Amino acid sequence: MPAGTLRAWMLGLLWAIVIPGVNQFYFFRFPNITVGPLVAQLLTFPLGRLVARFLPHRRIFGHSLNPGPFTIKEHVVVTIMAGVGAVSAYGTDIVAVQRFQYNQVYDFGYQFLVVMSTQLIGFSIGGIAKRFLVSPPSMIWPSNLVYCALFNTLHAQWYVGFGKRGGVSRERFFVLAFTAATVWYFVPGYLFTALSYLSWVCWIRPNDVVLNQLFGYQSGLGMSLITLDWSQIAFIGSPLATPWWAEGNVAFGFVFFFWVIVPLLYYTNVWDSQFMPVLSRGTFDNTGAPYDVNRILTDSAFDMKKYQGYSPLFLPTAFVISYALSFASVTATIVHVFLYYRKQIMVQARRSLAEQPDIHARLMSQYPQVPDWWYLCIFVTMFAFGVIAIEIYPTQMPVWAFVLALAVAFVYTIPIGIIQAVTNQQIGLNVITELIIGYALPGQPLAMMLFKTWGYNTMSQALTFTSDMKLGHYMKIPCVSGGYMCTIPASPPLQTAHDVLVPSRSHCGGRHRPARCASLDVWNIPDMCDSKQKDHFVCASTEVFYTASVIWGVVGPRMLFSAGQVYSFLRFFFLFGAVAPIIPYLGAKRWPNSYFRYVNVPIIVNGTGWIPPASALNYVPWAIVGFISQYIVRRRHFGWWSKYNYVLSAALDAGTAIGTILVFFCLQYPADGRIGEHSVSSWWGNTVWQKTADYNMTALKTLDSTGRTRFGYVSFHFDLSTTLRFSW
Repeated sequence: MPAGTLRAWMLGLLWAIVIPGVNQFYFFRFPNITVGPLVAQLLTFPLGRLVARFLPHRRIFGHSLNPGPFTIKEHVVVTIMAGVGAVSAYGTDIVAVQRFQYNQVYDFGYQFLVVMSTQLIGFSIGGIAKRFLVSPPSMIWPSNLVYCALFNTLHAQWYVGFGKRGGVSRERFFVLAFTAATVWYFVPGYLFTALSYLSWVCWIRPNDVVLNQLFGYQSGLGMSLITLDWSQIAFIGSPLATPWWAEGNVAFGFVFFFWVIVPLLYYTNVWDSQFMPVLSRGTFDNTGAPYDVNRILTDSAFDMKKYQGYSPLFLPTAFVISYALSFASVTATIVHVFLYYRKQIMVQARRSLAEQPDIHARLMSQYPQVPDWWYLCIFVTMFAFGVIAIEIYPTQMPVWAFVLALAVAFVYTIPIGIIQAVTNQQIGLNVITELIIGYALPGQPLAMMLFKTWGYNTMSQALTFTSDMKLGHYMKIPCVSGGYMCTIPASPPLQTAHDVLVPSRSHCGGRHRPARCASLDVWNIPDMCDSKQKDHFVCASTEVFYTASVIWGVVGPRMLFSAGQVYSFLRFFFLFGAVAPIIPYLGAKRWPNSYFRYVNVPIIVNGTGWIPPASALNYVPWAIVGFISQYIVRRRHFGWWSKYNYVLSAALDAGTAIGTILVFFCLQYPADGRIGEHSVSSWWGNTVWQKTADYNMTALKTLDSTGRTRFGYVSFHFDLSTTLRFSW
């Protein structure tokens, strides 16, 4: 059966160009739309059949343009190539933070070197780790089984409960749902934006701070429950593509930690939190104002005297809990995997090289394998790119730190890969890398961002490539590495070029620059990355990345989380993460048929990892839609669900993405955004949600109302006679 045909490569390269461009455009928008491999997988099926029908039967360089019907192997090749650049390059966050926050505008050469190096080094490590993570039969990679099932279902054309011809075809259903999603987005995206931020309770009493904090969506806890904007619902991933047991764990974690713990801490004024919003992507000083990091920097490095003369750094309560859960997830994942999967992992550790090949490995042995020296060449080249970038440009990062970051990624790739291949759980290295560089190079924000990206993203890219190779292993695709070789170098330059075209504050007069920036001709988005940007290009993820650079790079963990500091109590969440998985494990042992068997502590503590930039607006409706689809519809109408559920998910994602593009380029961007300025933009349905205490991120207290000039802790201690007591 043909796999790496010319038409498959043409379709794959088409998606490798279109999808990264679309996703990178949405990267700076909140909520952003991510067109993932699932969308490409479903769109490729009718597109491939169309190409097979109309492409001429000619030969180019000895290969036929149209070798016959579009095959399942070609479909797999196109999907893998489409997924290579589906996620925005992690390194673009570094460039954006430098531009918008630190006023560091380096040329295209620096951006190209950093993005290419951070993306492709992981590719080389994944190729070398193939013998441990792909070939052994016990390396299952459960997520790939979903793709395999969908591939076989699409090409078999037989559906549970319907038969071969029952119901509307998937193609027609996709077109109808796609068209409806595209047209509908004009309503919450332009005509009636309050339907996107449907905090209806806040509209009743817009100046009631407590009510807005509980029911608001911008800086509140989101107890209004609903939204009619799919881009908000699917911001953390499509609820139609996640099993309900996993969504239930995430929903429980959100409700317990953000609807119970956060209000408890906030309204008892722990950490003086009432002088800040409940939820925000930024940091604050001891007057409640946004933290001005430039006041504690000297030559782009941390200055202790300036820090002592200015203010400690404070975090909103929800942000603190988010970091606490990220600490807990590190130990919770390790303990959970040890309790539930230690036997499988120990067996695999003994068999990884000596295990007898299964039927997949025997069939794949007929194809020539990519030699290791290919991957070594890529590693050496990308390592040189990284060294050139950090040595030529003022990055504050020595070469030894670069080597250490790669060592962390390399050491963790195989053990974490084994865990993910068996359990479908990946341990993130974000917190580990931030801790290492925060203590090793304190006060160097750019070095921290680079170290974190090389340390975390290298492992993530390696495991993504390994997972794709396992998909090719299952589907007998001999050219997975070739597809990566072709498409992965194409995506980062495209994403980098897009990022270069976005105007920087230093070029355009700072945060409150004029509506038109004359320095750039192609992209000219007014107030780019401003929190009140009218088209929602607020750079939410970039702001969170910047906040992390301040916390871990500028101020450093020693000043925030070490003993005696404001947030030192968060260190106990490492212990909490280690102990918590033991409870459901023992419960499942004692009551095997109880709900304990569905409890997954790593998902509970790590599922809310998108907060911030995400909020309850993205989690609560997501859980509601997931419950309807994955629990109610799946149980009561399984035939319909098995045929249309994933098609509907892809149609809503793709249709909303196209609708967003049409709204922006046809209605919001032209004429300085003045189209419909006095008719559509200013009517009640587009302004009511902006006239609330929630939208303005109003804190419960102000210094003026308390008669104080600043807030902050001097020390804290335990009062053994009562509970935890704080001293001013």
